Amino acid sequence: MVAKLVTWGQYRQSVGDRSSLFAALTALWPIRHALYVGSYVDLAPSTAIEIVTYVDNDVRATRFFGDPDLIRAELDGRTRDGAGVEVRFHPADYYRPLPVDDSSVDLLISLFTGPAWEHTRRYVRPGGLLLANASHGDASLAALDPSLQLVGVAHEDGERYRITTDELEEYLVPRRPSAADPDAIRRSGRGIAYTRSAFAYIFRTPS
Repeated sequence: MVAKLVTWGQYRQSVGDRSSLFAALTALWPIRHALYVGSYVDLAPSTAIEIVTYVDNDVRATRFFGDPDLIRAELDGRTRDGAGVEVRFHPADYYRPLPVDDSSVDLLISLFTGPAWEHTRRYVRPGGLLLANASHGDASLAALDPSLQLVGVAHEDGERYRITTDELEEYLVPRRPSAADPDAIRRSGRGIAYTRSAFAYIFRTPS
């Protein structure tokens, strides 16, 4: 049975357009190459970033990214100068090694997917960034990793995103301190509740 074609346009109608999130990220940090694991058909990073490598094992994502003409049409008129130059896709499980060079990406994107940082950190260059939310626990696990530094938080207002880099000490404070247990987070596959939350969190890796 052939997988139903799902487009980015249809995806945007469902979850909204996250393009302004990546425009805000690239306005603050130099990002040339991003790795987006569990991407499904979300092309938003390519509207602001020159090279994006997408990874997903969903057959619908494979069909979508397998049509270069469709990708170009979806991005037409939506990219900033210098963005969307190269769109790469790997139909793979990111829990296993990927055909991506170690220390080769400036930004790792983990949104609404399983914990990715522990499996894909090798691909992020020294001083690179991790963008994660707490949906499936990745941001919660990242917050407990002493090698990572919180450098920003992203807030959502409809399809408008803004990033703040101040008062960061107010974020990632668990409502229940006992919930900050990495093994429990992995078992549940869910992020923990914080006293002050954001749509996503930006962490920097050691230089």
